[in-house]
Order: sequence, then C-alpha cells, then structure tokens
Amino acid sequence: MLEYILILMPALLSGLEVTLKVFFFTLILSIPLGILVALGRLSKIKPLVLLMELYIWVMRGTPLLLQIVVIFFGLPIIGITFDRFPAAILAFALNYAAYFGEIFRGGIEAIDKGQYDAAKVLGFSPRQTFVRIILPQMIKIVLPSVANEVITLVKDTSLVYVVGLGELLRAGKIASNRDASLVPLIAVGFFYLALTAILTFVFQKLEKRYSYFR
Repeated sequence: MLEYILILMPALLSGLEVTLKVFFFTLILSIPLGILVALGRLSKIKPLVLLMELYIWVMRGTPLLLQIVVIFFGLPIIGITFDRFPAAILAFALNYAAYFGEIFRGGIEAIDKGQYDAAKVLGFSPRQTFVRIILPQMIKIVLPSVANEVITLVKDTSLVYVVGLGELLRAGKIASNRDASLVPLIAVGFFYLALTAILTFVFQKLEKRYSYFR
C-alpha cells in the first residue's frame, strides 16, 4: 500500500500544484475586486449601483461551472479567446468577487455611521477614513464569512477539469479509474482535509489578530 501511494505521489502533487495556483490567483484577484464591488454597491451613483446589482445577480444566480464553460468555450464565438488557465482564473475571480463583494458590503454597513463623522472631525480624508478606520473593523466583522468562502474555494477548484486542467481531484480520478482502486481518491481527500485544516488555523489566528477591534 505504501509503495502504491508513493507511486501516486508525483501525479497527485502535480494536481495539487494546479489546485493551489487556481486557489491563490483567485484570492489575489477576487478579494480586491470584491472590495470594489462592495464600494460600487454602496455608491451614490445610481447607474453604478444597478450595474453592480446586475453583476452580483448573474454571478450568484448561475453555476460557476457554467461560467467557466461560457468564458472558455463561449467567448471564442465572438472572437475573445483565453487559454485554459487564464479562462479558469477569470471565471473564478469574477464569481468569487461577487460573493466577497456582498460580504464586504455587509461588513461596511455594520459599522456605526458616527465613525465617519468622527473621522471627518479629525481631518481624515475619505480614503484615510476607509483604510485606517473602516477597513480594519470590516475585516474583523467579515472574517468568519470570508473563511467559509475561502474553504469552499479550495473544493471548487476541482471544477477546472472542464477546461482540461489536471487539478488534484482529476489526478485522483484518473489514477482511480486506471487502477480500479479507491486509494487515490482517499489520498486526494486527505490533501483537501490538510488544506482545510491549514486555512482554518490561519483564519483563527487572523480572528485573534483583529479581536481588539470592538
């Protein structure tokens, strides 16, 4: 059994590399975009608010798998072509930005409006108010919800199989079908559990880090 698992490791580690790349690139792009979406939803510019509401409705109302298919297979019909990995990242980033945007909006709206007035009295610019006062408190409020989305993202990375990317679960399925064994899938399960455990630990530390904001 141990020898068999060692034989599987190169393929599984190669799949894990793809999974981690999709995960990290999605986070790097979707979190800042989510903040912009939240600010757009809270804007006083009505057309921008309506545009953000439409964007969120479409992204949250259709399956991520469908969005990946549309971007990779549908957009070339109108002359817009992406390679496999950029197409997957674009779909993931747009999808998760919509969810993060609503989470961040809720966090911003939960902050007492008097803090904006206090910051104005102290001479803070709108940018300084957001970065130094609102943002740290928002992070504390939204951390549990963001943690749930991030852990969901780890599992959603398996959807990139639809564009032919060899992520972790696909590597396990190929080995399982080839060898008529469940061992590769069990090994894949342990990889996902390990990633989830690491992320849970990180978010627990972050929650303690921001616990001084009351």
